[in-house]
Amino acid sequence: MNVLDSLKDINSLVFDVDGVFTDGGLLVFENGDMLRKMNAKDGFAIRHAVNHGYQVIIITGGSSAGVKKRFTNLGLKHVYIGVHDKIALFNKLVEDHVIDPAKTLYMGDDLPDYHVMKEVKVAVCPQNAVPEIKDLSNIITQKKGGDGCVREIIETVLRLQDNWFQTS
Repeated sequence: MNVLDSLKDINSLVFDVDGVFTDGGLLVFENGDMLRKMNAKDGFAIRHAVNHGYQVIIITGGSSAGVKKRFTNLGLKHVYIGVHDKIALFNKLVEDHVIDPAKTLYMGDDLPDYHVMKEVKVAVCPQNAVPEIKDLSNIITQKKGGDGCVREIIETVLRLQDNWFQTS
């Protein structure tokens, strides 16, 4: 099966944050607060997916209130921060019928994402993910983390399902 054909049934999009929405860098202030930079085009794509009925979920090990607020402001109902056992949370979401692994795409960039990525229909990573994640991924985006890779994969999924922005 062509990897793009596997995207036609996707209705849930699950994302890590650091290294996916961001370039993985952190600006650390003297008081210990950390600042991340995200791509606004990724935010547009998230909102567009939510508006078209896709389940979009964030699972991150980071515990920034700003990150949570960013995603809830985009309309996400499932934003999980400070998660150190991603596979346990993923299994709970499956058990609670929030998502179906056979219709789920997961995008991660580093080893904490590995076990979840093995359980979904489509595993995706940014171009600058670690080698173990690249080896596991069905799709490696052309863009790097923080550089619009989320927009790239969401746009690809929605275009294949005729749900992307129509200009005519």
